[in-house]
Amino acid sequence: MKGVFSAPGDYIHFKSQVPLHKIPIGTKQWRYYDFGPKAVPPLICLPGTAGTADVYYKQIMSLSMKGYRVISVDIPRVWNHTEWIQVFEKFLDAIDVHHIHLYGTSLGGFLAQLFALHRPRRVRSLVLSNTFLETRSFSAAMPWAPIASWTPSFLLKRYVLTGIRDGPHEPFIADSVDFVVSQVETLSREDLASRLSLTTADASVGPLLLSDSAITIMDTNDYCAIPQLLKDQLSERYPEARRAYLKTGGDFPFLSRPDEVNLHLQLHLRRVGVEARPDLVHNIPKDGLGGSSGKEKNGDDTDKSRKDGEGTSGNPSTEREIPHSPESTGSNNLDNQPLECEECCHLNHQVALYVFPSGFTKEKHTVPTETCVHFMWEYAVLFYLLRYISSLYIIDIFFGI
Repeated sequence: MKGVFSAPGDYIHFKSQVPLHKIPIGTKQWRYYDFGPKAVPPLICLPGTAGTADVYYKQIMSLSMKGYRVISVDIPRVWNHTEWIQVFEKFLDAIDVHHIHLYGTSLGGFLAQLFALHRPRRVRSLVLSNTFLETRSFSAAMPWAPIASWTPSFLLKRYVLTGIRDGPHEPFIADSVDFVVSQVETLSREDLASRLSLTTADASVGPLLLSDSAITIMDTNDYCAIPQLLKDQLSERYPEARRAYLKTGGDFPFLSRPDEVNLHLQLHLRRVGVEARPDLVHNIPKDGLGGSSGKEKNGDDTDKSRKDGEGTSGNPSTEREIPHSPESTGSNNLDNQPLECEECCHLNHQVALYVFPSGFTKEKHTVPTETCVHFMWEYAVLFYLLRYISSLYIIDIFFGI
């Protein structure tokens, strides 16, 4: 891993265009991105233990431009799987979403299966990547799981990061690892402890009512933190599911191989009957793209590392299409107006050039010289008068008069 992480340019561009939503539901705080035409059933992305809502920014940018709606969420602080199912359903109700398509990686894939098992009417399809069916092997490897909530933050982060393979990588895979590591640094002790509890708590996925034809299994063939035995169990559980194997990609193919992942996601959505609406992308009304219902509140991200490149995106109901290049994100209001006046001002040995558009300086009000002299004279008299009064006060105190 690199010593110093620098946020990728496309991530900075993403943060300047796609607003972050933060809403409280009960005692839980939900942090998520929601972008794309509302008329399209959403693809909801669930990250793994080390991930956040930000790790799917490449999928949000690409698929929303093609007319799909993508929602990427942080896993909230829940401590058991029953609580997860309940709070996730409340979240869907809060953003007014009823039928969903889930894309989960690692822990996110396991939680997606649990939700599909217990709420089958809401889940229309699944995309599972590098995930598992049961947690016994993880609980055996982490005997101190019951005290995870009391474990210091730096130990939890070290434990999570040891699961990420370090060493020589292809450049894109190395960049994906660096990005995820930077996201782990933004997670609190409670966030990490709750996710590890979900990974190690005894649970398994039973048979789903969802047809195998509505499931896509997307795995990488090079290496992964999930043991191959668990990945084989998943394939055996869904024998008729569509297979999408990536030759390389590591633990985070959604970052290292985004083009291939996005293609497979698009093919999956088409196969399960989700129709993209590119017409709504290029001709967007004020409330036509990306936003959830009026129940939500748009919040500012307070984590320092999440502030890199985050622009003021405004109200969620006025989200817009992502421009094709970062250079086109600026305002051209001043650029398109003829310049009529330029003024130069010297401040602290620095030169500041103030440019005013046409019409801004039509009316000029000049102050007469006599007024300035009169003002300076009054200021001088007032200054010395105050000094004289203060000196009398000091003398009075000193001599006890």
